[in-house]
Amino acid sequence: MAELSDRKHHDAKMRATIHQKMVETGEKERLKELLRAKLIECGWRDQLKAYCKEVVRTKGLEHVTVDDLVAEITPKGRELVPDEVKKELLQRIRAFLADQATV
Repeated sequence: MAELSDRKHHDAKMRATIHQKMVETGEKERLKELLRAKLIECGWRDQLKAYCKEVVRTKGLEHVTVDDLVAEITPKGRELVPDEVKKELLQRIRAFLADQATV
């Protein structure tokens, strides 16, 4: 069991290091901008907006809080992201990591 805990700790530390490097180099911001543009381009934003309106219409405006709406649409939002967009982001992250490994 200690081995699993050590592994989780190591993984968490590695993720934190990668995140810090992405922030320092500006790569995180570039990836966020790319993601925003791709999601708008593929219609994801419009689909999610329509879904939000439907949730509010179904439940009634007076019965929906922002937290409720976020909890309701988050799974749908993730589901609607096209595989191509996910793949492109993953490729960009892998390329970034490969570049960092050679530095």
